[in-house]
Amino acid sequence: MKEFLIKQNDAGQRLDKFLTKAVPLLPQALLYKYIRLKRIKLNGKRCEISTRLAAGDTLQLYINDEFFVPQKEDRLFLFAPTSLTVIYEDENILLADKKPGLIVHEDDQHQIDTLINRILHYLYEKGEYDPDLEQSFVPSLCNRIDRNTGGIVIAAKNAAALRILNEKIKEREIEKQYLCIVHGQMQKPADTLKGFLVKDEKTNMVTVYDHPMPDGRTILTRYRVLENRGRFSLLEVDLLTGRTHQIRAHLASIGHPLLGDTKYGHSRDNKGTGYRFQALYSYKLTFRFKTDAGILAYLDGKTFEAQQVWFRDDFDAGKIQ
Repeated sequence: MKEFLIKQNDAGQRLDKFLTKAVPLLPQALLYKYIRLKRIKLNGKRCEISTRLAAGDTLQLYINDEFFVPQKEDRLFLFAPTSLTVIYEDENILLADKKPGLIVHEDDQHQIDTLINRILHYLYEKGEYDPDLEQSFVPSLCNRIDRNTGGIVIAAKNAAALRILNEKIKEREIEKQYLCIVHGQMQKPADTLKGFLVKDEKTNMVTVYDHPMPDGRTILTRYRVLENRGRFSLLEVDLLTGRTHQIRAHLASIGHPLLGDTKYGHSRDNKGTGYRFQALYSYKLTFRFKTDAGILAYLDGKTFEAQQVWFRDDFDAGKIQ
């Protein structure tokens, strides 16, 4: 018999979700069977698959020892650098300033140097994360940024913060603003653009139309011109909807592709600029909670900003014009 004491970071999960993480060698079909046969009990009593666990609960598993063979913990994150630009950190969250070129999660190439692995290594070195002490939780990222885009990424340090942040992002109670440089000068100093975005899953490319399309999703992109300089403009952008490559594709669709963006722009336009990445940065983040935020209520109304945006420095210095 194996027993699990439910800790704070395990609480709130469905029984089956917890067991899938805590006993990865147990096939799901057997998991459900053992619950039906009462070989898995909660606090000594029969339980259901959908039962929500609470801190202090005890799970008893009367199943074969083979499912509890100690698994070697790879801890691949220890091979990632601990180098991080931390904008803000407390006991619940960490705001990291991801630089262009760094991926947030492991890709098909199984690259170890990812933002999440850097964060895990960083927290491990600080003594704030130890996989041996966790049964089902791993500090996690709450939002993503493309490899070649820079900006603020939110990481949750505990399960309660992760649940709250995921809900707030879903309900659009966390505002993100972007800086970008586009080719040309905008017709209006500020505007809200409306389009219809269609994604090609095979190529991971999107196309934006100015009229409704089958399978097209409505997108709204608000921009404000901060400065014009020669054949380029510096914009601040608000995403009123959040779709794949929305800023890059939407601005390109109206004739203003991002500087350095060869996916939605043209290589000839970027020739000689020296820009290998699109000039796009998620530089500002504001928490604007409309509903209860639990342990994160103290963040309401707070704004955080990246201190250095690489292309803005070039723009302000007159290197881009």
